[in-house]
Amino acid sequence: MKVSFRARQGGRRIDLALGLLIAAGVLTGTAANTVGVNWPLDLIQLHAGAALAILLLAPWKYVVIRRGLGNKRRGRGKKALSLALLVFVLVTIGSGLLHSTGTVEDVGPLTLIQIHVGAAIGALLAVALHFAGHYVRPRRTDVDRRALLRLGVLGAGAAAATAAWDTWAATERRFSGSVPQMRLLVTSWFDDGIQRIDQTDWQVRVGAATFDLAALLALPHERFTAVLDCTSGWYSSQQWDGVRLSALLEAAGVPADGWRSLEVRSTTGYARWFGPGSLDDVWLVTAIDGRPLTYGHGYPARLAAPGRRGFWWVKWVTSIQPSARPPWAQSVFPLS
Repeated sequence: MKVSFRARQGGRRIDLALGLLIAAGVLTGTAANTVGVNWPLDLIQLHAGAALAILLLAPWKYVVIRRGLGNKRRGRGKKALSLALLVFVLVTIGSGLLHSTGTVEDVGPLTLIQIHVGAAIGALLAVALHFAGHYVRPRRTDVDRRALLRLGVLGAGAAAATAAWDTWAATERRFSGSVPQMRLLVTSWFDDGIQRIDQTDWQVRVGAATFDLAALLALPHERFTAVLDCTSGWYSSQQWDGVRLSALLEAAGVPADGWRSLEVRSTTGYARWFGPGSLDDVWLVTAIDGRPLTYGHGYPARLAAPGRRGFWWVKWVTSIQPSARPPWAQSVFPLS
């Protein structure tokens, strides 16, 4: 089957646009899932805009895929890869849009966020394999007047669709993409199981000092409201009771200088490092809504770090130590 030059040119431009949009979706989605504060640049809206732009491109990409399926010269592997890419992209976008409404949380044993991320990884791999086997080189003609006009129309359509979706369906999602929950859900980092700690055996070591639960509760506590925004795709605002890390260090007699970060470590081995300038805004908490923490929420003590995503809120804290490691020398999004 012969394909005209114009058709090949159009298919190549669609592939370039699709590759760029998927890359933009991955970058904005990863950033939105990591950053804990609302930047002037709304990452989740850019993420949604990239997804909806892909949907607007889908009919033209479908034409390209159908043409390829009818081409007898094209191998079965390439045809299967094209179909797999289409399925992965549709599942990624569909699960993301459905999650943003807050009406559905799980599909069988998986959450919508797990499906969304898993399908996105599949789509990214499919795009990489597609470009590896069918290299598409950008050309000067790709930015001619007609192409730029089409790109502008696509961008305007994606922006309008995003605004409509936020107004109509995704009305309660946060800037991170998370949807509200009235109560805290029990989650833990990767394979960290719930720790059932006996308070009579528990101590937290702060510098050279140690505090058992009674000694920790005797320190001046504050009650404050903070939002825990979990990377599982939900957020919840609760009242917490705890002691600021700056006050805890003072009570433990830890000198104010001579170290570059504060390492907070869980009994599971999980740890995060905080800069000295952030310790007034991080608490070691012992209660939620006036009630002691439960095992699933970090009993006897956990961190509350407002303005940071949930993976900073270390549970089952047993060690708080000054460190020579600068806080930037840790992965932005922890891998273990």
